[in-house]
Amino acid sequence: MCGRYVMAKAIGDLVAEAEAEADANLELRQSWNVAPTTDVPIVLERLIDGQLHRQVHVARWGLVPGWAKDLSVGVRAFNARSETAAGKPTFRSAVKKRRAAVPVEGYYEWKKEGSKKRPFFVHREDGQLIFFAGLYEWWKDEDGSWILSTSIMTMDSPSAEEPGVLGELAGLHDRLPIPLDRDTMAQWLDPENEDAPELIEQVRAEAFDVASTWSMYEVDPAVGNVRNNGPELLEPHQSLF
Repeated sequence: MCGRYVMAKAIGDLVAEAEAEADANLELRQSWNVAPTTDVPIVLERLIDGQLHRQVHVARWGLVPGWAKDLSVGVRAFNARSETAAGKPTFRSAVKKRRAAVPVEGYYEWKKEGSKKRPFFVHREDGQLIFFAGLYEWWKDEDGSWILSTSIMTMDSPSAEEPGVLGELAGLHDRLPIPLDRDTMAQWLDPENEDAPELIEQVRAEAFDVASTWSMYEVDPAVGNVRNNGPELLEPHQSLF
């Protein structure tokens, strides 16, 4: 799964790596400990005058479907299981028409060892952004304002028998946030493609190849407290256990 991640790059760097457009008023807050229900950047594509435009927006992490009575629905919907999302009321409309990419510099996952939990930081070896397959929705508040929200798609983790980092990921968690390469990202974002089952199978089929380029190392348990938020959280930590 993905429950905490890092997104501290400057807007210009994010826009360049996403090959997207950004509104002049776009504001992003650097965070080394992004948690559900906070505002995060997402990448999506929209048809404007018949032309596809890839844009960066800010969304609340935790998807809130249009029919929801209040924002609390999003607390339980920061991740979406790729195996069942197309049939779930919370996600099925977004899977078909409103797909996004969620950029991260890396994410945290906790490895259980008996009664202990050791946090690890998972990231690309080259320092570039990871783009996770995501969904987005618009929800209208009582005051008439519109709130954009998002969720990250997940799948089963690789087998522990897989070589390299894939086997290591299996030891962290039984779920993996689904990463996109450049080609699958373009197809995933395309709002004119409504063949959700085929798209989901495609991104799932290529996820392990993308994840095989990642690296991971242990970080300080301080990351477990969302109030801790600074670049020192990314410093390697040597566990005593």
